[in-house]
Formats: sequence, structure tokens, C-alpha cells
Amino acid sequence: MQHFYAWNGNRIKKWGLVVIAALFCSIFLWVERDNAFSVFSTDKGPRALISSNTKSKDVAITFNISWGQEEVFPILESLKKNNVKATFFVSGEWAEKHPDILKEITESKHDLGMMGYRYKSYAKQDIAQVKKDLLYAREVFKKLGYEEMDLLRPPHGHFNKEVLTLAEDLGFKVVQWSINPEDYKNPGTQSIVDEIMKETSGGDIIVLHASDSVKQTNEALKTVLPGLKQKGYEFVSISEMISKTEAKSSAVK
Repeated sequence: MQHFYAWNGNRIKKWGLVVIAALFCSIFLWVERDNAFSVFSTDKGPRALISSNTKSKDVAITFNISWGQEEVFPILESLKKNNVKATFFVSGEWAEKHPDILKEITESKHDLGMMGYRYKSYAKQDIAQVKKDLLYAREVFKKLGYEEMDLLRPPHGHFNKEVLTLAEDLGFKVVQWSINPEDYKNPGTQSIVDEIMKETSGGDIIVLHASDSVKQTNEALKTVLPGLKQKGYEFVSISEMISKTEAKSSAVK
């Protein structure tokens, strides 16, 4: 039997749930929990990871980068100071322009994923164009020396069943998130801190941004990173989260 979850656990009327799902994913995608992961699923169809379901205290912090080169450096410094390994999702177009920053990210032992080549919503494009973008991005990263790029976060987090199916066929693991403080809106440092500290639990994937449009994220990290550690959480990369969860799932079969 499959188990489905409504966002935030609230009692949402069926019509309201349908509207939210349609607006978010352009198709009826539900939050499903299986033995290993919480996922957006199309009922036996392709999936997108949003969190780990293990009872561990692991938390994955992720950053999206699509433009700019200033904000990423203080963020990297904060991660280093707190001995935190994160996962960075970058567009191929940005990676081409900033290979040195990409190298610094990977040499700091952070995980690396892609957001295609151009940062343009996949849900608003023809599926053939999406495939072209993904394949071109893969070639760009190969030329930059990154052969294994299997983690994918669709631009803006937008996808539909066709996009998920294509990504799966091309060997990508689509990664979304379960905690989003909307730091890209610059809502205030305290707002970012409060959302993360109040809502985060074991297995969550936090999405933040390291593009130059964000002005409060690094300041929030100065509280969030040590604060979550004090609560007993351990930061892991997405690859580590997947590996740990798959290993645990295999062990209990």
C-alpha cells in the first residue's frame, strides 16, 4: 500500500490540494513515502527525491547557483568554518564562465549536481528541447572534467512527468527539497533562520542559493549551521544521503 502526505500535514480540502499540485508541478504529483525516501511520484512512475525517510539525524544542505561570483565565496567560507559538506547545483552556463569557482567547490569536497545548461524552466519547454539542454549540459561538464554528473535539480524546481521520465532515462537522479526558506526573496536574515531552525527534522533537504541575488543567506548560515549541529543534526551531501539510505534499505530487506 502506498502512503501519501499533504504539504505541512494540514487538513487541506481535496480541491485545494489539486490546485496546489497543479500549480507546482503542472501535473498531479503527490508526496509519497516508501521505505527509503520521500518523493514526488506519479504512482509507479518516475520520482524526484525530496527527503530521506530514515530515522537518522542527517540533514542535507544544498545551494543553487545560476549567476554571479561574489556571494559564493563567503558561503564556502562559512561551510568550511563549520566543517559542513554541502551539495551545489549549478547551471552548465554558469559552470563554463566560472571553472575556477567550480574547482574550489569540488576541491572543498562538496557534492556537485547540475541544473541543466540554461536556467530556464523545463516545465515551460518542449520535451525535445529539455533533452537537448540536458545532453548539452552533460557534455559541458565533461569538458570541464566532471564525468559523473548524475544529480539533477530542474531549473526553478519546475518539472512534470515527461521531464522526470526523461531524466530517469538519461540516468539522472532528480533532487528537490523539503525545506525552502525562500532566501532568494531576501526576506530578512531572521526569517531565513527561523524557517530552517523551526521546520528542519532528520532526513530533510534544505534548498538555499549562492547566486549574487541573495544578500542574507550567508549571514543566516552563521546561525543555522552551528544551531542545527547543537540540535544533534549531522550535515551530509546528497550522495551520502542516498548512499546511507540505500544501504539501510538493503539491510532491512
